[in-house]
Amino acid sequence: MTDKLQPTLRSAYPHFAAISTRWKDNDVYGHVNNVVYFEFFDTAINQFLIELGALDIERSEVVGLVVDNRCTYFSSIRFPDTVQVGIKITRIGRSSVEYEVGVFKNADESAAALGRFVHVYVDKATGSATEIPENIRSVLQTIYRPTA
Repeated sequence: MTDKLQPTLRSAYPHFAAISTRWKDNDVYGHVNNVVYFEFFDTAINQFLIELGALDIERSEVVGLVVDNRCTYFSSIRFPDTVQVGIKITRIGRSSVEYEVGVFKNADESAAALGRFVHVYVDKATGSATEIPENIRSVLQTIYRPTA
């Protein structure tokens, strides 16, 4: 990787989820532990999909499974901060979708962390990759912001 990632601004994201940090999220160094950020990603993305009817965790026959995720950290978050998790989709393929996730501390305009999260859609019964159904694709399109 030759490009150094920079924090993004709130204005880059069309959808946000507010998530309260918990006492147990802090590690011995006094900040939210790195693994908790991946929980923020998963929560914000799945909450979005559920709220817009693209995912029914009990009945959906096609679901997105995480195949890749990563995070770059710029500044610390601590309990009792509230994070605003911004999400946008940067790529939609035949069976996969790539999200960019910005994690913002309280009312900060600049991201404390920047993540990448990739879902591959699979048939729940067989586990085989499948084309993203049109009803899901139309929901994904609402936050699609292709990268330049």
